[in-house]
Amino acid sequence: MLEIDKLLANNQAWAKRMLEQDPTFFNNLVAQQTPEYLWIGCSDSRVPANQVVGMAPGELFVHRNVANQVIQTDFNCLSVVQYAVETLFVKHILVVGHYGCGGVRAATESCSHGLVDHWLFPIKDIYRIHHDELESIVGDKERLDRLCELNVIEQVRNLAKTTIVQQAWDRGQELAIHGWVYSIEDGLVRDMEVTVRDRASLERIYHFDE
Repeated sequence: MLEIDKLLANNQAWAKRMLEQDPTFFNNLVAQQTPEYLWIGCSDSRVPANQVVGMAPGELFVHRNVANQVIQTDFNCLSVVQYAVETLFVKHILVVGHYGCGGVRAATESCSHGLVDHWLFPIKDIYRIHHDELESIVGDKERLDRLCELNVIEQVRNLAKTTIVQQAWDRGQELAIHGWVYSIEDGLVRDMEVTVRDRASLERIYHFDE
């Protein structure tokens, strides 16, 4: 059997198993998509969004990119955010990085990795801003882990800076942005405790008035 055929066989087995567990499973999925959560995470295959938080299909709206970036000129990410906020009316946005992120590590290296270097450039800026803290960390792994955390914290702030999120707050919409870091080593999520629920924590220069 070809490798790709194994995937098709796996799909058939999965669909059969879902129906055996709940005959209405697919009918319920077709009827409506009403997730309360948007997950913005890394593309890393070791971080399966739904499984990490124990949610079924239809309960979590997901966007993934290399190193879980929220960049103001990334219309792919912003389109997902706008749809999640203005159409699905999600109540929580989870920005989720992970320890041992290859993208974050690549951003600290001097060698070229190709086109992705341009995508990861903002992480170099995060390193520059937090240079003294990061350089004071002795171990390479510990330093990289801290940069993964700082990257998540920065992306939470970047998301709060968007007009999409600020206009939702202006409308009185319930919307919170959370920053988490997932550990592949133990499967647990660490809350960075940087939840943002309004624009009050943002410097005035980033505010967009109604």
